[in-house]
Amino acid sequence: MSSTSTNAAAAEPRIDPELPAPLSMGDVLRIPMMRRLWYAQIISVFGDFLALFAVISILTFKLHANAQQVTGVQIAYLLPIAVLGIMAGVFVDRWPLKPTMVSSDSIRAALVLLLLLAHQTWHFYAILAAISIVSSFFSPAQGVAIRSAVPLHGLRSANALMQQVMFGMRIVGPAIAAFMVASFGAVSCYLLDSASFVASACLIASVTFVAQAAAKPAVDTSTQEQTALGRIWSDMKQGISFIVHHAGLLFVILALAAGMFVIGCFGPLIAVYVRDSLHASTKIFGIASGLIGLGMLIGINALNAFAKNVRNTVLVYCGLAGIAVGLVFLAGFAHVWSTLLGDFIIGFSVAGIIIPSQTMIQQETPPALMGRVGSTVMSVVFTAQISGLVLSGILAEHIGVRHVFAVCSVLLAILIGAGRLWMEPEGVAEAAA
Repeated sequence: MSSTSTNAAAAEPRIDPELPAPLSMGDVLRIPMMRRLWYAQIISVFGDFLALFAVISILTFKLHANAQQVTGVQIAYLLPIAVLGIMAGVFVDRWPLKPTMVSSDSIRAALVLLLLLAHQTWHFYAILAAISIVSSFFSPAQGVAIRSAVPLHGLRSANALMQQVMFGMRIVGPAIAAFMVASFGAVSCYLLDSASFVASACLIASVTFVAQAAAKPAVDTSTQEQTALGRIWSDMKQGISFIVHHAGLLFVILALAAGMFVIGCFGPLIAVYVRDSLHASTKIFGIASGLIGLGMLIGINALNAFAKNVRNTVLVYCGLAGIAVGLVFLAGFAHVWSTLLGDFIIGFSVAGIIIPSQTMIQQETPPALMGRVGSTVMSVVFTAQISGLVLSGILAEHIGVRHVFAVCSVLLAILIGAGRLWMEPEGVAEAAA
C-alpha cells in the first residue's frame, strides 16, 4: 500500500457531525451480523474460561506448580499476542475477513484438543502459546467485522455487548469451571472448549459479511521493488504512524494500556494484600475478586444507559480517575470494607476506559487501517498486562503491596494531566463548546 493512499484514507471524514442518537444494546442486537458475532463471542469465551481454569487446576493440584509457574500460564497466553499483534494486523487488512475468522476458530478447536495429551508444565505453556498465536489474528479481524456490521452511532453499544460477555464470564466462569472439573474432570473442559470454537466458527460462517468499500490501493514502483518482508514492515509503519500522529487515539491507547497495567499488577497482588494487610481468609479474597468483575459489568451497563452523549475522552479521564481512587482506598486503608469498595470502584472504572477507547479507535480509524491499528492496540494492551504481571512481584518485594497500589494511583494521575496538556484531539474544545 502506498503512502499516498494511506494519507488519503487518513484524510477521509470518519465521523458524521450529524449522527443520529446512539443506538441501544437492543438496537444493535437487531442487526443480524452483530447478533451472530455476539453469540459466537459468548460461546467461545465460555469455553476459554473452562479450559484455562482446568489448566490452572491441573498445574496447581496435580503437578504441584509454584506461584511463578501458575502465573506463567497467563504470560504464555499473553506474550505471543503482545509480540505478534502489530504484524498480525497487516495480514488481517489483506486477507478476506470471514475465512480469517472461521479458520482461526477451527485451528484453535484442534489446538485445544492437544491439552488432552499434556502432562508436563511446558506442554501447557506451548499449547496455550500456540492458541495465542492464532488468536492474534482473530481478535483484530473481529474488530473489523464489528466496525463493518454496526453504524458509527452504535459502536459504543456494540463494544459494550462484547465486553459484557468477558466481564460476565469473569464472574460466573470460575464457579462453573470448578463444578465441571470436580464433577467430570479437566478433560470435559477441554472438550467443551474445542466444541465452543467449532460452534463459533459455524456461527461466523453463517454470517453475510458487509462488503468493504476500500480498495485496492495504487502501488508505486518503490513498493513493488520491496521484498515481502519489506512490504509487511512498510504496512506496519503506516498503522503505527497513524496512531502516533493522532493525538486523541494516542491518548486513549495509552490510557487503555495504563488501565491494563494496573489490572496486571492488581491481579497477582490482591491475594497477598488480603493475606498480609487484612489478615483475612480466602473467602474475602474470593469476594474481592468477584467484585472487580461485578463492578465491570455494572459499569458497562451504566455507561450505556447514562453516558450516551458524553465524549469518549471525558469518559476515559473519569475511568482513569476512578481507578486511581479505588487504589487509594486500598493503599490508604487496610480494612475489609475499604478493600471491597476499592475493588468495586476499580472494576466499575475500568469499563469507563475500555468501551470508550475501543469506540473511539473504531470511529477514528480509516477502514483500510482497521486491522493494523486494532492489532497494534491489542499488542500494547497485552504488553502492559504482562509488564504488570512481571513487575508486580518485583515491586511488591521491594516496597510492599500497598505502596505498589499507591505508585499506580500516582502514575494514573500523571497520565490524566499529560492527556489534558498534550494529547487532546485537535478541535475538541471547539466541538465541546
